[in-house]
Amino acid sequence: MQAIRVREFGEPDVMKVEEAPDLQAGDNQIVVQIQANGVNPVDTYIRSGTYAVKPDLPYTPGSDAAGTVSSIGSGIHHVQVGDRVYIAGSLTGSYASQALCTATQVHPLPDNISFAQGAGVYVPFATAYRGLFQRAKGVAGETVLVHGASGGVGTAAVQLARAAGLTVIGTAGSERGKTLVAEQGAHHVVSHHDADSAQQIMDITNGKGVNVILEMLADVNLDKDLRMLAHGGRVVVIGNRGTIEINPRDAMARDAAILGMVLLLAPPEDIAGIHAGLRAGLENGSLNPVVGQELPLADAPRAHVAVMEPGAYGKIVLIP
Repeated sequence: MQAIRVREFGEPDVMKVEEAPDLQAGDNQIVVQIQANGVNPVDTYIRSGTYAVKPDLPYTPGSDAAGTVSSIGSGIHHVQVGDRVYIAGSLTGSYASQALCTATQVHPLPDNISFAQGAGVYVPFATAYRGLFQRAKGVAGETVLVHGASGGVGTAAVQLARAAGLTVIGTAGSERGKTLVAEQGAHHVVSHHDADSAQQIMDITNGKGVNVILEMLADVNLDKDLRMLAHGGRVVVIGNRGTIEINPRDAMARDAAILGMVLLLAPPEDIAGIHAGLRAGLENGSLNPVVGQELPLADAPRAHVAVMEPGAYGKIVLIP
């Protein structure tokens, strides 16, 4: 098998393709033959050595992928060899042609979803689902503002919110991105480059503000977010790259809440609920992961540069 290996933390070029022995499934384990790997911003933080949790070196990056079950160990009953699946993490890393997984990390992939799309299910859609429903407790009839709505998490959030009956406002930074956000079901799309973007959002809500904000870049937007909330509004901090000064009175005046989230900290029962919800949406067609770019596995360094650039457009996928 081929696998990307990182032998030192650093810039994207520390990722190299290496040959490795094929994987073997032990008890309660599954080997997945990977057809597509998903690239996420968190992968770049881990690779650079700046993430809060550092894996032991050397390691193979990645937690999102899709493919077919190639072998199973004893105790595995929910999938069979040959089944199409997506993975939610693995024991060995997903930037490879094979991944070794525990039973709870492997989930059926409906036939209507391609492998490339399946590689964009776990981190983007589970993050959006947890932020919108489990942290913010968003419900039908409320209004949600999705910052960075043209990216992987953003498009997932737009689809989930629209399917659940929320009014969706999405922001994007390019005309191509704005078109994508509208295509995913957003009722309103605003350019976050507009100087009056906050006023546009307030006008959309007739001055009442939004009930939920899914924030992908809190160090830039959180101060403005608090002033766009309705009474009882909630901001869920999904992404952040630095510090910001806010006025707590803006939260006090609205009886508002700032909620942090890290997907890896979700308890097992919440994760199980997320995957149940995602599987239903994938099967009924209300969820449809957007693939923005497909690259060969060896181009992982290029993918790590692209995933951090402005103008996000769907999911970046590596093909082994």
